[in-house]
Amino acid sequence: MKLSYSTLAAAFLSTLSVSAFAGDVSIYGKANLTVQSSDSEDGSFTEVKSNASRIGFKGGQELDNDLELVFKAEFQVDLDGDSDKGKSITDRNQYLGLKGTFGTVLLGNNDTVLKQSQGKVDLFSDLNGDIKTLWKGENRMSDTITYKSPKYNGLQVGITYIAQDAIDAEDGTSIALFYGDKTLKKSKYYAAFALDSEVKGYDTMRITVQGKLGGFTLGAIAHTQEKVSDGSKVDGFLVSAKYGFDKITFKAQLQTAEHKGGDDRSGMSLGADYKLGKSTKVFAFFSTFDLDMDSAEDNDYLAVGLEYKF
Repeated sequence: MKLSYSTLAAAFLSTLSVSAFAGDVSIYGKANLTVQSSDSEDGSFTEVKSNASRIGFKGGQELDNDLELVFKAEFQVDLDGDSDKGKSITDRNQYLGLKGTFGTVLLGNNDTVLKQSQGKVDLFSDLNGDIKTLWKGENRMSDTITYKSPKYNGLQVGITYIAQDAIDAEDGTSIALFYGDKTLKKSKYYAAFALDSEVKGYDTMRITVQGKLGGFTLGAIAHTQEKVSDGSKVDGFLVSAKYGFDKITFKAQLQTAEHKGGDDRSGMSLGADYKLGKSTKVFAFFSTFDLDMDSAEDNDYLAVGLEYKF
């Protein structure tokens, strides 16, 4: 779905006008822009880049029978002005659902539970070092039904069903088992096991763990993907670490992708964040990817950026 700025503004104003009697509605978002030097196989260039900047509306309302209505409508906004006309605002997670003692059921456009299973392990998510550069599975799918059970002793089950939405298409399924709190605020450890079946043409498996050790936050992901059409496989591994003190956080991440019968690929990212306030930070990162063993050239990215969350 494509939206204009006027459409989004109208939605914003209408949300404000009905919020007094339509339950709890909150407006949130993130603006993330970098000035960066990019060096790829096509050459080197400098750019100002918007990194998944977004605005959204979310909320809920208490219903009868101990039920709660929940909803979210989130849009990506390209603040750098580089998008084609009419594509500067695009859909992100957008759903409507019910929450109760049975758990939560959501209908709409949503991240699969396999994508959600990564938690906060990918320290360079939405930047050039995002794990989607080397791996499949970072899917936000339309026509989904997602169920998440209540937590029991820290354990939670999640299932995403992707309706085929076409005569010749295949239904897809994503399932995950979660343990702990992905923010590591309510638990010292987080872990997840997830499987995709027939999701965007791939069967995928991930095992994710993250925890705190001393002042460090350490994470790892083991990843396997298989293309349904030809059986080609990729095995990969990711490790990440961050260490923070005062207002500074240092971050490092290494990712691999071993293509069976093909090239081994890898990526490394280093970065640092400096807090300017509760919701604002400046940051810098360097990411390099070896995407083609037949070429000596790497894809390199060096950036300085500013992020504001509201």
